Amino acid sequence: MFSCNDSSKKEKEVENTSPPKIEKTPEEDLGKFGFKNNTQPKKNPVVSSNQLSIVIVPDDNAVEGFMYRFEKINNSWVRQGHIYQINIGKNGLAWGNGELENHVKRGFNKQEGDGKAPAGIFSFGSAFGYAKKEEASFIKMPYIQSTQTLFCVDDSQSEYYNQVVNNEDVNEDWKSAEDMLRKDDLYKWGIFVNHNTPAVSEGGSCIFIHIWRGKGKGTAGCTATTEKNILELLRWLDPKKDPKMILITKKEYPTFQKWFSLPELE
Repeated sequence: MFSCNDSSKKEKEVENTSPPKIEKTPEEDLGKFGFKNNTQPKKNPVVSSNQLSIVIVPDDNAVEGFMYRFEKINNSWVRQGHIYQINIGKNGLAWGNGELENHVKRGFNKQEGDGKAPAGIFSFGSAFGYAKKEEASFIKMPYIQSTQTLFCVDDSQSEYYNQVVNNEDVNEDWKSAEDMLRKDDLYKWGIFVNHNTPAVSEGGSCIFIHIWRGKGKGTAGCTATTEKNILELLRWLDPKKDPKMILITKKEYPTFQKWFSLPELE
């Protein structure tokens, strides 16, 4: 089973206030994260979005990065709150299957069990947590309480691959699945990122934003941060505002910014 949790021991929660400087990059120099024919996708996947969670990492091998939150107010992007320090996949990142799937170059794509976070633009699925639904009333996104029978299936041969399911409600056809009610607090609060939905076999599964173990502790593909940050994020996300998550390297962000009318990060 390829768990999305961080490895190693818990550390004191830390906030780093020195995010990387974003430098302008020529559109033709997109490296591994290029688009087909180096052309701009015709569809802007964030055109209807009024909330963005933007995760920037130094390069495709990085484990640590930063998350910025923006809300569109009077047709302008306004940064919300402080910048979160985050961890991503222990092996960096690769193209994910999200809102840009039909436009990206092939050959550098996330695979099941590769330890990489999915790069790209994604919508959000349901939030989840150990609390009862009435105790999570502050969350506007759809919410699922984790129980002993709730699993996220990471067996690509299963009919339920990359789905959160209750094994009392379906025929259990998987050999591997993520236990959503863990014995630690990593999934105490979190939210599903819509990577590889609907699922393509071996395309990667069970991608969340969830609580970390500590600074620099890479995950199996999720984005992780402090519990305080997760709770702030969950209070803020609003399905009526079509929130999206963007995960990309600092080198590629200026092109994303130009093509999709994204905010300045500094």
